[in-house]
Amino acid sequence: MVEFLSQFNILTVGIVASLLTGLATSAGALPIFFTTNISRKFLDMALGIAAGVMLAATSFSLIIPAIEKGGGGIKGASIAVVGILLGGIFLDVVDKFFPNTNLLSNAMNGKELSNEETLRFHNRMRKVWLFVIAITVHNFPEGLAVGVGFGDGDIINGLSIAIGIGLQNLPEGLAVALPLIRENFGKGKAFLVALGTGLVEPIGGILGILLVQIAKPLLPLALAFAAGAMLFVISHEIIPETQTHDAHSKPATYALLVGFVIMMFLDSTLG
Repeated sequence: MVEFLSQFNILTVGIVASLLTGLATSAGALPIFFTTNISRKFLDMALGIAAGVMLAATSFSLIIPAIEKGGGGIKGASIAVVGILLGGIFLDVVDKFFPNTNLLSNAMNGKELSNEETLRFHNRMRKVWLFVIAITVHNFPEGLAVGVGFGDGDIINGLSIAIGIGLQNLPEGLAVALPLIRENFGKGKAFLVALGTGLVEPIGGILGILLVQIAKPLLPLALAFAAGAMLFVISHEIIPETQTHDAHSKPATYALLVGFVIMMFLDSTLG
């Protein structure tokens, strides 16, 4: 494989690899086309799995690499602290200025809702879209990491990073699509949103390849920034949302644990 790829320009290989890594997110969302009559309990549990997946990805794919790539010790930890806080503040600002009804009306599927129902609907959709934004923010530094790997000229290193992140993106794609399905979005629209979050990665990959010497110092802060954004939205929006129904709260909690250990395993074995 390496010998075959060595005959191609490293820039081309890196761009294709980062694109395939991003497309893995949409591949992970494909199961939504084969699901019908999904119960509310199952969707709450799916959201719990999504929260667990992203908690593990935050810990093992973002925070730990940010500390290591930042130089370790006090220096690496300090960079991680700054990045995490900035990422959390960023999502808080996004939350405050989040667009309202016009962008979300399509998900109502023409239903007539009371003022109270409309308010509840838009609050839920705001949370879902905030989650989507957080995953999108988190995907950019992952793409940057793939690009930096290839930008160094080491095809083996670049491939290992791309394969690891690509496999991790599979559950992330489902994590994006299922909350949208939960709020009555069409399957096609939910799939396209998952695709869009993944396509941020090749953008980061191209940047990492072309500007490897500039991107390398930025990578630790970018990873920590994405971690902060994820921690904010998971704690403030996603976990509370899984606990709104008493009958579903404990299954959703166990689902979170399942999501966490799945992503922990993938990160540990493929990272």
